[in-house]
Amino acid sequence: MFNREEKIPEAEEILAEYPLPADLKKIKAERDALASAVIRGETDKLLLIVGPCSAHESKPVLDYVERLGRLNERVKERLVLVPRIYTNKPRTKGVGYKGMFTQPDPKSKEDILKGILTIRKLNIDAIAASGLSAADEMLYPENYAYLEDLLTYVAVGARSSENQMHRLVSSGIDLPVGIKNPMSGSVPVLINSIYAAQSGGQVFKYQGWQVRTTGNKLAHAVLRGAVDGYGNDIPNFHYETVMKVIESYSKTGLENPAIIIDTNHSNSGKQYKQQIRIVEEVLNNRLYDKDFKKYVKGFMIESFIEEGCQKEDVVYGRSITDPCLGWADTERLILDIADKV
Repeated sequence: MFNREEKIPEAEEILAEYPLPADLKKIKAERDALASAVIRGETDKLLLIVGPCSAHESKPVLDYVERLGRLNERVKERLVLVPRIYTNKPRTKGVGYKGMFTQPDPKSKEDILKGILTIRKLNIDAIAASGLSAADEMLYPENYAYLEDLLTYVAVGARSSENQMHRLVSSGIDLPVGIKNPMSGSVPVLINSIYAAQSGGQVFKYQGWQVRTTGNKLAHAVLRGAVDGYGNDIPNFHYETVMKVIESYSKTGLENPAIIIDTNHSNSGKQYKQQIRIVEEVLNNRLYDKDFKKYVKGFMIESFIEEGCQKEDVVYGRSITDPCLGWADTERLILDIADKV
């Protein structure tokens, strides 16, 4: 049984009432072009999607993004920085804090309308403060419409990459969409997801309309590691594994082939400090092999102001979900990546 609690306005209404200002639209378009150029292979810059596991409070997220904006001025000739402002949080067991979209204050009850308005304001404020537009995970495809004018990068998570609606909606997005390998690590499933997202002519019901998509040629792979039948993490960022993915990718005829390495999750076993070592290894492999370099075009890195995580929001700027690198390590890591590209 569904108990109706509150009618949520349609996305068109929300976007009209709380629009992105014209001057910020220009900045956002420029950031979109930079990120898309990396995926198309039109630049040697690397794409970094970097930020907290989940955005649970606006003030520290804005603080973090402002720092990232200042750092961007030092690395923008070699890197394209996209802050993670992840406002929907998948839960392994389906219960617990589900992100700012559903619960804008983790200490209060769920309030989806307030959550929508909160995350729109957060994203708009982030662009204004830093000159950077964000990435978010498309956990619920119907929610994407509430943010479609604000994001530069969209992620489809490992639990969602086999889902038909995620694939179809991805085919109608005009931005880079990073599709993670499924939890099993299956490369054929990953490739099929990218194929579906790149395919035009997809017809389905979306936001009250029958729609037909044009296909998203910027859909690409994100390798986040896998989990075996016993719950053990299996990394997939090592040279031999990535080359097998590249071999499969190269046989498909998919456009703009690209791989982003997710340095946390099952690649690090959520040992967040290992992200630094993982980046170092991948950068060395890009130097070693021209095909590896051609395909591997960036990283997803989980970081926040304070390192680690906490169960409740007590320490300012510390994740309440998965553990993250702290700002000091993040700054050093980004500068190191820029030096080695």
